[in-house]
Amino acid sequence: MDQTQIAEQTAEFVDLMTRAQTLAQRSAANAVAKATGQEFSVLDAGTIAQAYARSGMQLARDPYALAKFQMDLMVESTQAWLKAWSTDGEDSKDRRFRDERWTSDPLSRGLRDVHLAVERAAEQLIQTLPNGDKDSLRVRFYTRQLMSALAPSNYLALNPAARERFLETEGRSLLSGFRNLVEDLERGDGRLDINMTDRAAFEVGRDLATTPGEVVYQNELMQLIHYRPLTKTQYKRPLLFVPPWINKYYIFDMKPENSMVRYMLEQGHSVFLISWVNPSKEHAAMSFEDYMRLGPLTALDKMEEQTGEQEFDILGFCIGGILVTATLAYMAAKEDKRVKTATTFATMIDFTDVGEIGVFIDRDRLKVLRDHMAEKGYLENHHLQDMFSMIRENDLIWSFHVMNYLMGRKPPAFDLLYWNGDSTRLPAAMLLWYLEKIYIENGLRKPGHLTMDGVPIDVGKIDIPFYVLATKDDHIAPWPSIYPTTRLLGGDTTFVLGGSGHIAGVMNPPAKRPKYGFWTGSDYPEDPREWIAGAEKHEGSWWPHWAKWIASHSPGRKVPAHDPDNGKLTPIEPAPGSYVRAA
Repeated sequence: MDQTQIAEQTAEFVDLMTRAQTLAQRSAANAVAKATGQEFSVLDAGTIAQAYARSGMQLARDPYALAKFQMDLMVESTQAWLKAWSTDGEDSKDRRFRDERWTSDPLSRGLRDVHLAVERAAEQLIQTLPNGDKDSLRVRFYTRQLMSALAPSNYLALNPAARERFLETEGRSLLSGFRNLVEDLERGDGRLDINMTDRAAFEVGRDLATTPGEVVYQNELMQLIHYRPLTKTQYKRPLLFVPPWINKYYIFDMKPENSMVRYMLEQGHSVFLISWVNPSKEHAAMSFEDYMRLGPLTALDKMEEQTGEQEFDILGFCIGGILVTATLAYMAAKEDKRVKTATTFATMIDFTDVGEIGVFIDRDRLKVLRDHMAEKGYLENHHLQDMFSMIRENDLIWSFHVMNYLMGRKPPAFDLLYWNGDSTRLPAAMLLWYLEKIYIENGLRKPGHLTMDGVPIDVGKIDIPFYVLATKDDHIAPWPSIYPTTRLLGGDTTFVLGGSGHIAGVMNPPAKRPKYGFWTGSDYPEDPREWIAGAEKHEGSWWPHWAKWIASHSPGRKVPAHDPDNGKLTPIEPAPGSYVRAA
């Protein structure tokens, strides 16, 4: 490195340090506010401390388990260290250590294998805690967070790939990583907003959400998009997409090759879609019932007005699927039979076991959340982002820590992660009711427990054909918790299990190189483990299976395609509309 490069890097370092000092003050203030309860955080130190204290007392009653933990830890760690220096070693299946230098270098291999031994021993100890206990769930979760944070791959001095890059670039990689860190802190105004994709590579309406259509109706909560047909004739019943309102709608309309909207248009469906508003303080009083009235129910009315059709198909994803299910139960109670088939993706209606999401939600946290939203009227989008990232911490936090900060690289363009970062706020009234009545009280599965617009609802009264998709590696809506839907609905239910997780498993279009595959079964025993044991595995995308299912329940006669320019509603603006672009 010559003198000019040294001078340039020194000047850059000084500039970054100046910016970092300002950010450090903001970060410290935020940390103090969260620790003292002045600012809401998905992490609550008091709750975590209580969970460890009570679980510690539980473990103290089992000295054998503690002794076994200590013995296993000592034996496995010693063996791992000695083996690293005396044998060639084996590659690890753990993605954190997939670089071959973790195997070829004895020191790195020893550090890796000792850490994995510590993780195994800690997991075995925690498994002795009672199952189904909230404290045990929290101890398991936060112990895993600690173990993940302590992995040697996360530290420059211990990560052989990061060390080698530091030497190869003469320190430039570390400076670039420092710049990435400062930029992420600046974007979050002192909060670490980890960059997971090349944000400049995508623009809604240019690269994503490009399927042609028109916004044909809007109200204070949503815009209704009617897409232009891609076939001369279409199935008689229009299809309504109800997306989640935690993120933007274009998860259904990504790039043309993985757009579900485009795929269903190509199959001959007339497609309508709800684009939700990004709520502000003025939406604070919007309730879950408002989402039903101003969302699917209004959309169905406008679809009938636009096309003249009186029967429809509907689908919902995640919380959008919960809204669809509640809406259908309301319609069943009102004897409204306009919807003839329904589909839900990654949607629980039985919240007996919510998985690791339960770490963050109970009545005490609900009170804190209520106080936090009292002034603002909404929950900021980054809280849910942080929560979902922690559920898959190695994939969504630490892998980017290594790439962005230790290696000094920029993440590549990835449309799903761009969408994942384009999240929305949540109005106070809707969120508080949803968490209390549906999450905590598990009211959706209880006949008559919930009232929608003054009408008691019962999902068992939904007697239309229902397609339920879960995904095998979903950490947000675990598939065994979605499976009970097969026994709760009153009609003919088809359950399909896709591969991969909450997003990638759903957005798995037909492709030349099949990805995850899916499982189907002809009967639905009570135990999901029994179902998967007898299920049939299929290669490729589940989308054609779903399209075939809808077609089998559709009237045989097709009709001339419904074009938004020829409907009764006057187009307001071209798709994707303005609501989806609002920050």
